[in-house]
Amino acid sequence: MTIEFTEAEKARLLEDVIAGRVPDERGRFGPFGGRYVPETLVPALERLTEGVHRYLKDPDFLARFHHELATWVGRPTALTHAPNLGRAWGAQVWFKREDLAHTGAHKINNAIGQALLAKMLGAKRVIAETGAGQHGVASAAACARLGLPCTVYMGAVDVERQAPNVDRMRRLGATVHAVQSGDRTLRSAIDEALREWVSDPEGTYYLLGSVVGPHPYPYLVREMHAVIGREAREQMLKAEGALPDAVFACVGGGSNAIGLFHPMVADRDVQLIGVEAGGSGMGLGEHSATLSRGRPGVLQGSYTLLLQDDDGQVQGTHSISAGLDYPGVGPEHALLQQIGRVRYVSASDTEALDALNECCALEGILPALETAHAFAGARAWARDNPGRRLLIGLSGRGDKDMPTLAKHPLEARDAAA
Repeated sequence: MTIEFTEAEKARLLEDVIAGRVPDERGRFGPFGGRYVPETLVPALERLTEGVHRYLKDPDFLARFHHELATWVGRPTALTHAPNLGRAWGAQVWFKREDLAHTGAHKINNAIGQALLAKMLGAKRVIAETGAGQHGVASAAACARLGLPCTVYMGAVDVERQAPNVDRMRRLGATVHAVQSGDRTLRSAIDEALREWVSDPEGTYYLLGSVVGPHPYPYLVREMHAVIGREAREQMLKAEGALPDAVFACVGGGSNAIGLFHPMVADRDVQLIGVEAGGSGMGLGEHSATLSRGRPGVLQGSYTLLLQDDDGQVQGTHSISAGLDYPGVGPEHALLQQIGRVRYVSASDTEALDALNECCALEGILPALETAHAFAGARAWARDNPGRRLLIGLSGRGDKDMPTLAKHPLEARDAAA
């Protein structure tokens, strides 16, 4: 099921996105987004919205934020040419290297920005959720940097498969709560963090890690991550004298993808392609391909596309990648798909593993399993579009995934082949 727009409506909504009129004052990305929360959270969200509008335009706040990005996070991150993959794929391949940012993924951009905002708003403590663990690590690091106590909620399934990141969070001073309820993955971690926030909406700041949830989070997180696309756009023009023909990013909740895509939405000759987790199959519960298979509904404070059954019950998901294992998606992604500006495809667990191994062998870079989905999507596109220039958002490094990769040894895969 989709929301149907006329061609005139699609054109108008795209112009609204380009002109910065999306989201509107109600937090709507066209029909998506908004705020669906318990009444007890409304004052906290109103305070946050007021703070976002104030500080994201405040020169002193922005100067501190950009100083931290430059001297602590390590921005700008590199643009890397990948000639060996390019020869294998018959394309010109470039990576935007968020794996080189402090803590190993794009998540740190948003974490330090929101932690600074929490400090300005007078928060006494910070809570966060995490799936793959990278947002949890980034939040723990940012809070340590700013002297804020931090508690991270993480599904018990993800605690097991992302053990190195759990240890990193604790060493950075965070308290990690393993969530045993629900599906025990990212969705349950967000649910638990929201419940905790309801209990103390004034003294606690919820540092949400993706472009999901109630307004103003989809907008706020996008603005924290838009530095990725702004840098990449400038770097491509400097390196090649032209923008890429296509840009690829993996999509779970969608923060790294929107950060890369948003500054290029107005570049209509650039194809924007998001790659979701196709998991082990296309039946409900076998994948996390929300934009490919989802229907509109409300989840965790936002109206967006969801994986749900015929009765409207949100379903379990599967992905080899903990960070993509989520049954919803950011409302801006839902809008960009429905108006045709971004195309969304999926890559299976096996395709992602193959792409990860290929990148390791040919370029000497171990990407995260999340990122490997973008590589798989880019490889398929390159074979159908020979000789073209493409950019892949390398959202994070794969050290954290070694416990999972150890269950798929190369020897066993080679023997099977």
